[in-house]
Amino acid sequence: MSQPTLVIGNINWFRYASPQAFFPLAGAMIPWFAWAAALLCAAGFHVAAAWMSMFIYLVMAFWAGVGLVFNTRLSGMMATALAPTGALFTFIALWTGALWGKPTWGAWWVWDARLTSELILLFLYFGFMALQAAIDEPRRADRAGAVLALVGVVNIPIIYYSVKWWNTLHQGASVSLTSAPTMAATMLAGMLLMALAAWMYSIAASLHRVRSIIVERERGADWLVKYRNTVEP
Repeated sequence: MSQPTLVIGNINWFRYASPQAFFPLAGAMIPWFAWAAALLCAAGFHVAAAWMSMFIYLVMAFWAGVGLVFNTRLSGMMATALAPTGALFTFIALWTGALWGKPTWGAWWVWDARLTSELILLFLYFGFMALQAAIDEPRRADRAGAVLALVGVVNIPIIYYSVKWWNTLHQGASVSLTSAPTMAATMLAGMLLMALAAWMYSIAASLHRVRSIIVERERGADWLVKYRNTVEP
């Protein structure tokens, strides 16, 4: 079976589906995204965390699906690396939402559609991580987690459209691709800045974590021994 190719700009990106090729690339990228996250956070989090909680789950499910279809090892590792960061942002979204909700709506928590579906998202992240941890063989764990991740994708549109489908405490979207923002420019700038910071953190954290997973799963591989001898003489 020939290796699939995806050539963009004279680069075969499928080459980086190999842990051996991706490991040094991830190491080189981590500092850039980590410093970008730190600088953006210093300049200017509930909305950003909520966005990232949903988006990271979609990315996690994407990598899990790629692993099932193409049987690539790195895809499963990427899904595993993304899950803790997604769970973190989901927890932050729920916690900051409670802090925001008390003075705004007079309640720390209500069982409305958006809050409940966001809580279900947190349980999906926990379930994904627990299922993988319960299976000793990594490839089997990746496949089992992938099935759960793909089934859980149905919850993402429920979270996003819950304010339109049901009567909830949450307002409609203040930022849309089809209409002008309904918030002040300064608030919009701060929100987008924090969203970008969350992106940078997510990428840096996930790359760092996937490198650790690669080291754990590939320990003893010739390429990793040679890499260590080159970087750490």
